[in-house]
Amino acid sequence: MLDLLAGRAPTLAGARLLLVDGPSGAGKTTLALAVAEHSPWPTRVVHADELYDGWAGLAAVVPQLDTLLRPLAAGGSGTYRRYDWHAGRYADEVAVDLEPDGLLVVEGVGSGALPTRDLATALVWAQAPAETCRERGLARDGAAYAPHWDAWHAQETAHHAGHRTRAASDLVVRTG
Repeated sequence: MLDLLAGRAPTLAGARLLLVDGPSGAGKTTLALAVAEHSPWPTRVVHADELYDGWAGLAAVVPQLDTLLRPLAAGGSGTYRRYDWHAGRYADEVAVDLEPDGLLVVEGVGSGALPTRDLATALVWAQAPAETCRERGLARDGAAYAPHWDAWHAQETAHHAGHRTRAASDLVVRTG
């Protein structure tokens, strides 16, 4: 994956952008953190979990990615509103700056959304069997996630189909 990024031109004013998308529980966070750990570039990871507007708010990822990525591509600072899952509302605005030779990894459901996909240096799709995804998701988020699993899964399935994310990916990583 790092070779893929190194072989492509930077897309964020000298920095590279890796989008890691796929279903909940597919291993996106683990993959993103492994890339960051081994990256030869100064790396920042943004988790899409901070961009959603709660359990029913996957659609919020699209405008949030726009305010994060478009300014970075123009050489400025990107921003997004961070969602506080315990308070059930947006908490604060986060500014993101990158080193000119840096790497930004945005991971999470919806990170490969079509409106900002043109800014990606690479798009990776993480994939695991549905039952593995469910087990991982519930193990990670516990009882709080259980009542929301089916509705969230329906949102992410519709989002990925509408944005044709998997078909547009540069690489598919099977994690389970």
